[in-house]
Amino acid sequence: MGRSYDAIDARWRQWISEQHLFFVATAPKDGEFVNCSPKGLESLRVLGDREVAYIDFVGSGVETIAHLRENGRITLMFCAFEGPPKIFRLYGRGEACVPGDEGWDALAAHFPEYASVRSIVRVAVERIADSCGYGVPLMEYRGERPQLADWAASKTPEGLVDYQLENNLESLDGLPGLREEQLRSR
Repeated sequence: MGRSYDAIDARWRQWISEQHLFFVATAPKDGEFVNCSPKGLESLRVLGDREVAYIDFVGSGVETIAHLRENGRITLMFCAFEGPPKIFRLYGRGEACVPGDEGWDALAAHFPEYASVRSIVRVAVERIADSCGYGVPLMEYRGERPQLADWAASKTPEGLVDYQLENNLESLDGLPGLREEQLRSR
């Protein structure tokens, strides 16, 4: 039976820090597509009892940023693939902070430097809940994939901006994603 919690306490902070993978889900108010994305690469930080943030890397779509700009709704889900079964969800309101935004430097200071950071998503957590996870398979962690870092390293900073201008200005549902003027000012 699942339980709800008032805060991300020390036990949950430790458990979250041990997970190599989490999932992020967002949706537009009236759009056709719900988005669910896997995240990894040591990209999440618990900032407080009811606040988390994660690095949003450059990618082929911009659904999360667009959905957050439209309505702010976001859910993060963690699954125990090793050890005792457990699923842990954080439901809340998120915002995407991009380089140049107020507060960027303070947020970025919590994370390692990566060449392909497009934004940092900060989530004000409204509901914290777990569930059994009995259906989640046991899987062994073997390491991080090098392709994202290799791809980013193969681009110049201008090349990363050009890629985002081509792929990250609008969501699948036509919602605004990244702002062209912010990308060009980097």
